[in-house]
Amino acid sequence: MTNTQDMTTGSLPKKILIFSVPLILTNLLQVLFNMADIAVVGQFAGSAALGSVGSTSILVTLFTGFLIGVASGVNVLIARYLGAKSHDALTKTVHTSAILCLVIGLLLAAIGVGFSRGFLVLLGTKDELIEGAHLYLQIYFLGMPALALYNFGNAVLSAAGDTKRPLFYLSIAGALNIVLNLFFVIVCRMSVAGVSLASVISQYLSAFLILRRLFATREVYGMRLCDLRMDGMRARSILALGLPAGFQNAIFAIANLFIQAGVNTFDAVVVEGNSAAANADALVYDVMAAFYMACSSFMGQNYGAKKRDRVLKSYLISLAYSFGIGAIFGIGLVLLGENFLALFTPDAVVIEAGMHRLRVMGFSYAVSAFMDCTIAASRGLGKSLVPTIIVILGSCVFRVAWVYTVFAHFGTLPSLYLLYIFSWSITAIAEIAYFIPCYKKQMKALEGHGI
Repeated sequence: MTNTQDMTTGSLPKKILIFSVPLILTNLLQVLFNMADIAVVGQFAGSAALGSVGSTSILVTLFTGFLIGVASGVNVLIARYLGAKSHDALTKTVHTSAILCLVIGLLLAAIGVGFSRGFLVLLGTKDELIEGAHLYLQIYFLGMPALALYNFGNAVLSAAGDTKRPLFYLSIAGALNIVLNLFFVIVCRMSVAGVSLASVISQYLSAFLILRRLFATREVYGMRLCDLRMDGMRARSILALGLPAGFQNAIFAIANLFIQAGVNTFDAVVVEGNSAAANADALVYDVMAAFYMACSSFMGQNYGAKKRDRVLKSYLISLAYSFGIGAIFGIGLVLLGENFLALFTPDAVVIEAGMHRLRVMGFSYAVSAFMDCTIAASRGLGKSLVPTIIVILGSCVFRVAWVYTVFAHFGTLPSLYLLYIFSWSITAIAEIAYFIPCYKKQMKALEGHGI
């Protein structure tokens, strides 16, 4: 019995939703890895430990975001070769991707372990938080190779329409993560070190489970030890799509470092409240990201199969879904934000500080769909470099400029948090302006092949 699906036939709204729901749950569980760390230390190890772990969230996002971006390039190519039924290209791409992702994961681990303290100093991390934050990162970054391999496996299975197995594997790893968090912190009294160690062990379990599936399956995208070799042409194709996406995610995180530096100019209560509220960002973004992966996967398969009419529909339907879920989650967080923040801290003052962020961000999340879904659509057509440049200019550079102009002038939390919706709006307009002629050109190319 197979969990894969043909994305080139049948009802697109129904298939995209069926594809995305397990992926949403998978993404939520990935977020829960870090949220469980923060919740456990906040409840059982105190506000200082909460601030230490929370202060690392942007750096964790930077590295993991890079890996997810690289995996998105794998996803697009696998989907395209599946749609075109190019089995030889598919086999070479799968095995080359596995090697590339592992190498990238090892490099990121080395960089993270070696330079984590320097990163925290550049961030302006509070003196009372830096030792705990450094210890957390030293351990957490050891899990980067596992995270790279899990995201590789998730990209392959998702491109084939199998989003249920990654959910199952991550559910097992997520349950273990929570149990180990509680054991290490409450029983062993390891505090920050305990929650980071729990995350690393869980990440290696999820990587093992998904790789075991890829080696066991008889599907065309399955892995075999005898085929594990680097193909130069496939490697260049993967890097051409994946690296711009990875750098895009990383540069977003770098721009957010300047935002964190702005937050760090306030007192420790604001920093801790921001750390708790920032968990909502990952929660909402990763739910919406399920529809972005659906967009790339469905566009990739239909483009490979030369189904022109389904390519644009895949984008529009994914955009509608992601906007809707962003609006629902955002408004829900505005209305129930205090209950959400209470998961991470019992301190009423810290909760109120966190609500300053949620009240602004809750009405902003849905806008990001126009930017991110359009980027995913361009990537589904094989275009990654220009969308990345647009993001760097429209969102990242803009955010840094905002911090040093608007925020520097007003010096208030709302003036800092409002930069998100403004940067998303500007970038979305530019991304759509690029996508429209790009889409028309690609469709004409298909027409020229007599389709």
